[in-house]
Amino acid sequence: MKHPITRLFIANRGEIAVRIVAACRKLGIEAVVGVSEADRHTLAAQLADRAICIGPAPAARSYLKLDAIVTAAKGTGCQAVHPGYGFLAENANFEALCVEHGLLFVGPPASAMSAMGDKLRARQTAKTLKVPVVPGTDHVDSPDTVRRFAGEIRYPFLLKASAGGGGRGMRIVRSANEIDGAFTSASAEARSAFHDPTLYMEHYIERARHVEVQVLGDEYGSIVHLGERDCSVQRRHQKLIEESPSPVVDPVLRARMADAALRLARHVRYVNAGTVEFILDLDSMAFYFLEMNTRIQVEHPVTEMVTGIDLVAEQIQIAGGAPLSISQDEVRFDGHAIECRINAEIPERDFMPSPGRIIEWEPPSEAGMRVDTHCYRGYVVPPFYDSMLAKVIVHGRDRSAAISRMAKALDSFKAEGVQSTLPFHRAVLAHPDFEDSRITTQWIEQDFCREVYGAHSP
Repeated sequence: MKHPITRLFIANRGEIAVRIVAACRKLGIEAVVGVSEADRHTLAAQLADRAICIGPAPAARSYLKLDAIVTAAKGTGCQAVHPGYGFLAENANFEALCVEHGLLFVGPPASAMSAMGDKLRARQTAKTLKVPVVPGTDHVDSPDTVRRFAGEIRYPFLLKASAGGGGRGMRIVRSANEIDGAFTSASAEARSAFHDPTLYMEHYIERARHVEVQVLGDEYGSIVHLGERDCSVQRRHQKLIEESPSPVVDPVLRARMADAALRLARHVRYVNAGTVEFILDLDSMAFYFLEMNTRIQVEHPVTEMVTGIDLVAEQIQIAGGAPLSISQDEVRFDGHAIECRINAEIPERDFMPSPGRIIEWEPPSEAGMRVDTHCYRGYVVPPFYDSMLAKVIVHGRDRSAAISRMAKALDSFKAEGVQSTLPFHRAVLAHPDFEDSRITTQWIEQDFCREVYGAHSP
């Protein structure tokens, strides 16, 4: 039988670790954070009730070490483990190991992870439930197999990793002479990132928006949706700016997408926070299921801003056996929210990472603005991990007000010592195409970077 959690182990780093510490404080829960040797002095380590080293700087020897994390959690008397996002967040083996050792896992059960984690299996589930999927294939095992299906799928198409996510193991193929190289590089990347080289094909929609629906479920069968987020500002399939609600989704389409997301979540008996991702074809306004992310998302704050619901606190309470704190009828949507991911990167040099010591750090702090970060003046941004410095999130009465507030927040954000994407975000927010919602998932690479930096990022 589950009991409310009183001490939680955070198996992650960066801003999401700080975010989980904040949720623990709100709930009166002790927070223990696992840190690598490179992260001993991070903000999460300073704010948590206790920090314990779980290994050397390389993630493979620390944040990805299942046994070390479970041992640390048990050794510090924790009852539960929160994996955050990335690292082990969607690793069904990690969830099973936690359960085996009597630890609650703040996330869905391994059965739901497995059902949705394999993209081919998830596609088949969607088809069974009559949720539309992009025309595609089952797994393809060679360039020759790809060639056989190319006529049926039609160019351009995507080669995608079955076990993938975050754009890794994905290649666009526009002609027959690109097949061999795309297959080789996509399968190699998939093997390296996910230990699984399996690929499948999917027709590539040229004029697309990326829209996702946030869901929450408890172990008693209650599942709600918390509206949609538009994540179409991307580079190399990595999200850069997210907003809620989507500026191109009307009430009828919104209801249909939410219904599809809930059908999928109910079918796999989903528990905890998850996100059902769709691709929206702007030419036909038809939507198609892409995948389900079985974890908290980087962009969860925009949903929190428009609903007032603390998703991380909900996650922890659900893991402890509590029912959802809200019903679908009680979910309310207010205004518009936008999030910008600020990275230590140099956009004009193909977004090259820029690690180093932060010598000035003054995030914006006015009403309607929120900054999720693990950085501070004097913090050394290490070269071992993701380059995110902070997420700036704003709320406004409508999209125009949110854009204005975000522009003000970015202008007042002082960060020196490392180069960052603050100027990039300022330029995107001020661009007429963004203001008028005339963008697609390819807009940054095909239009914006060429126009602003005189280059096209492949």
